[in-house]
Amino acid sequence: MPRSLAFLALVLAAACLPAAGAAPAPNAALHALFDREFALGQQERPEFATMLGNHAWDDRLHDASVAAIAARKAHAKAVLAELDAFDAAALDEQDGLSLAMMKGRLEQERDLDALYGEAPFGAGYGDGWLQVSPSSGPHTLLLMLARAMPFRTVRDYENWLARLAAAPRLLEQSRALMEAGMRTGWMPPRAAMLRVPGQLDGFAAGDPRASAFYRPFTRFPADVPQAERLRLAAAAEAVIAGKVQPAFARLRDFVRDSYLPACRESLSASTLPAGNAYYQQRIAQMTTTTLTAREIHDMGLAEVARIRKEMDRVIAASGFQGDFAQFLHFLHTDPRFYHASAEGMLEHYRDIAKRADAELPRFFAELPRLPYGIRPMPAFLGDNAEHYTRGALDGTRAGFFEANTNNLKRRPKYDMPSVLLHEAVPGHHLQIARAQELKGLPAFRRASFYTAYAEGWALYAESLGEEMGIYRTPYEEFGRLSAEMWRACRLVVDTGLHAFGWSRERAIRYLADTAGIHESAAIAEVDRYILDPGQALGYKVGELRIQALRARAKRALGARFDLRRFHNALLDDGALPLDVLDRRIDEWIAREKAAS
Repeated sequence: MPRSLAFLALVLAAACLPAAGAAPAPNAALHALFDREFALGQQERPEFATMLGNHAWDDRLHDASVAAIAARKAHAKAVLAELDAFDAAALDEQDGLSLAMMKGRLEQERDLDALYGEAPFGAGYGDGWLQVSPSSGPHTLLLMLARAMPFRTVRDYENWLARLAAAPRLLEQSRALMEAGMRTGWMPPRAAMLRVPGQLDGFAAGDPRASAFYRPFTRFPADVPQAERLRLAAAAEAVIAGKVQPAFARLRDFVRDSYLPACRESLSASTLPAGNAYYQQRIAQMTTTTLTAREIHDMGLAEVARIRKEMDRVIAASGFQGDFAQFLHFLHTDPRFYHASAEGMLEHYRDIAKRADAELPRFFAELPRLPYGIRPMPAFLGDNAEHYTRGALDGTRAGFFEANTNNLKRRPKYDMPSVLLHEAVPGHHLQIARAQELKGLPAFRRASFYTAYAEGWALYAESLGEEMGIYRTPYEEFGRLSAEMWRACRLVVDTGLHAFGWSRERAIRYLADTAGIHESAAIAEVDRYILDPGQALGYKVGELRIQALRARAKRALGARFDLRRFHNALLDDGALPLDVLDRRIDEWIAREKAAS
């Protein structure tokens, strides 16, 4: 495996950090570079800026043209050369870590770009070969922006109109990248893409005033004059009907008539032009480890066996008379386990959230100030998984847990506690909001995201629900174990699909039967693993590492172990690669011993 992969770059750089003692002052030139690149990154990717709460470029969409992608690659190469000029050994601890992290990201993108060969894709935001899938694409991007933009002034509404007017250009650029994929062999499996044309239908026709893109114009702040409301609403109707819907119709027709027929039959990422190297690169990127597909597959099988014993224990404790399959049938069919209305589900989630909030001071020495809300996710996403939308970096917009209320018969009550803990607190919201509020770190680190760290933390947060007293019935405990089993199955299924020749049907059956989730959810999940190789591996790999670090710290510190302080030690450098997190916890243990 190339030494330039991100996790190795980070470990090597971290190893050069100075020893404890008289620390150097923060390096002004390095921080100026960090600030410059973070600002430029937002300008190049204005959607990311909006999500962070920076509204300077709310009237723009990113440029996904081949020329723009090439320019970003050239710039990244130049920045790497600038970073190489800094001596890590002469920096203070946090500057050395920041240097390693920025270099690691850029080297990771460089290595992925190299695998693309002559294909014009880039590894950066929105530049990849998979432009549209059942869970992502220009439609999801625009809807995400509609929820993140402020809509407080006339200018805000005009910014949204400008973005809508720019959408046809972005869709054409996406199509050009997809056509490049058709020429170079970078194509997704057809079986996992069949839902896409139907999803695009909803954006390609119909009453423009019923479009999700029009929704901001159905409600205005009180101080916007009536004449302006009428003008803006009329402009929105015109741009949606005249530009946006025809552009989505063209994209839908292209996907249906040209792209889908050209998609590959094989599922494995190893059948892409870069072969096995692509999947191994994705494993390294998503787990920030040196683990191989075989090691991860075997890890998953061991976890599946362990969790199944726990599930059997809970079934017995519930008093149910029957086997595992009969218990699943009972859970999937008994009306008591399902909400009759979306409003009832949202109220239930909010009750769980209040109970979780009240327990947080027992588990954390310091908590973030940024609040979070709970709202339904868009209907067009169907059975896709619930998710968290981060708040603004400056604290001006709350985070949101997006609850799936689209198919109430596929979202049982007993699953809801673990979902809330994962997506909100003490999971994604707590971790991301804490990182955003850290003092003394460059902005790019406060906004960083590593799948293994973030998803590993969120899965660990589900397990904390036991200590918090959140799981009140055997059914909710089974739901937690089912969610953990689901993540263990991901290790088996993802590697099975991409390294060991599994079929889509085998993966769906294994996930549904082993984790106990509904088949429709298993189908959506497996299609996600097929289209996003390696991403699903980060959850369980990250959680197992965090659990191991907790056990290590507890052994080393004994009675001096403070769980609240340990949790903040995990969180208070922001998101980190797992190998770097491992070293930072060892350093924390040493400091705790010295303080005692």
